[in-house]
Amino acid sequence: MANFSKQPDEGFYAGLRPESVAVLEGRPTGGGSPLNTPINVASNFRAGEATAGLQHATTRVYSRADGTESWAAFEAAVGRLEGGDAVSFSSGMAAVSAVFAGLQPGSVVIIPDDCYQGVAMVAADGEQRLGWKVLRLRTAETGAWLNQMESADLVWIESPSNPLLEVANVPVICQAASSAGVVSAVDNTFATPLLQRPLDHGATFSVHSATKFIGGHADLLSGVVVSRDRQALDSVRLRRTLGGATPGALESFLALRGLRTLPIRLERSQQTALELAIRLREHRIVTRVRYPGLPEHPGHDLAASVMNGPGSVLSFETVGSAVSTDVRISRLRLITSATSLGGVETTIERRNRLPGQERIPPTLMRLSVGIEHIEDLWDDLNQALDGVV
Repeated sequence: MANFSKQPDEGFYAGLRPESVAVLEGRPTGGGSPLNTPINVASNFRAGEATAGLQHATTRVYSRADGTESWAAFEAAVGRLEGGDAVSFSSGMAAVSAVFAGLQPGSVVIIPDDCYQGVAMVAADGEQRLGWKVLRLRTAETGAWLNQMESADLVWIESPSNPLLEVANVPVICQAASSAGVVSAVDNTFATPLLQRPLDHGATFSVHSATKFIGGHADLLSGVVVSRDRQALDSVRLRRTLGGATPGALESFLALRGLRTLPIRLERSQQTALELAIRLREHRIVTRVRYPGLPEHPGHDLAASVMNGPGSVLSFETVGSAVSTDVRISRLRLITSATSLGGVETTIERRNRLPGQERIPPTLMRLSVGIEHIEDLWDDLNQALDGVV
């Protein structure tokens, strides 16, 4: 059995940069231990036998409630990077639902007008079944969020937003929520813990679809909720247990392995995304590029002040119609038309075609930039854009 009892002390971690933490945290220690936490597929455990957990000793009885070493290793690594404690889930939507499940009937919820459609669906369901009052505000209009703060029970922020890439003033909104005693959650999927740490700004929760950038290889479903509020996190953990939204052993192993390479993947893809954004804005048929890394982006200065980088996702619009845009996408050979994002492969999608996304400009394409060579990606984009009138 892996020995987690002699982890490096807090002072050692304090001197490490995130790139090193992503490689170190969640590994077994001690002579004879494997370098990587093995896949633990146990569902139940022998009674009365204590095992050494990553953060404290525990007696495991049943994995749905007590977890396994596979979960614990992944949670330790994500928690360390975010600066809190983590609870992992079977999917990003399971993580989102666990946070929203803490709301009572009649609660007031603030979500962005431009947000992940799954979040909008959870809010709409609560509005219909539980009488929630759901306010949808522009991500970038900080004053509107502050004006509604006193009446809110949950503030859900997504920054950068999906797919319009608006930037929220996370520090100001989260600090205002904290002062008002309002629970705040930040969907940190696009930014990842390397570009943004919402808990440092007073957020109650930082939430990830680990399916995306953390996993990074389009081969798993996983979600994570991170917090410094022990009571709030215990409530989320209880909802995971009661709802049975527990992560699989293989998925936890793969998510942790993906996290190990997140720094180098993100560095490459972000650099490529910026160059593609610069080239796209000069293309003859491109009418608008939405990317916080461009100086003309309305949220550029804010992103530069609260994030460590603009990320690897951009959106752009072209002349023509939805039909001509679909034809352009069909001409791509290297870039894959797919609905998810955050993987080593570059993916593209016309978002307006999806139910609930009708308000999105019909030609807007969301591009999640992977780690392919920049010139190959540009050649592919260029030939697809130039080939359709």
